[in-house]
Amino acid sequence: MNPFSQYPLDELKLIYSLLHGALQEQPELMDSALLHDLQGYLQAAAKQAGIDATIHAQWASWLAGGPQLRGIE
Repeated sequence: MNPFSQYPLDELKLIYSLLHGALQEQPELMDSALLHDLQGYLQAAAKQAGIDATIHAQWASWLAGGPQLRGIE
């Protein structure tokens, strides 16, 4: 069982977005194992939802809780 699975997905998305948004002010976060593991977990969850995390518009919309932009590049 992944430790992230015990938390609500929307909460994890918010935390990831906040951490990712702070990268410019806190560049040491780039080397954070926690941020890396959280991103991997969320990318796997997005894939299960049919989201291609390599397409920024799909990934960003999914993280923000917006519409599921499948097929948009």
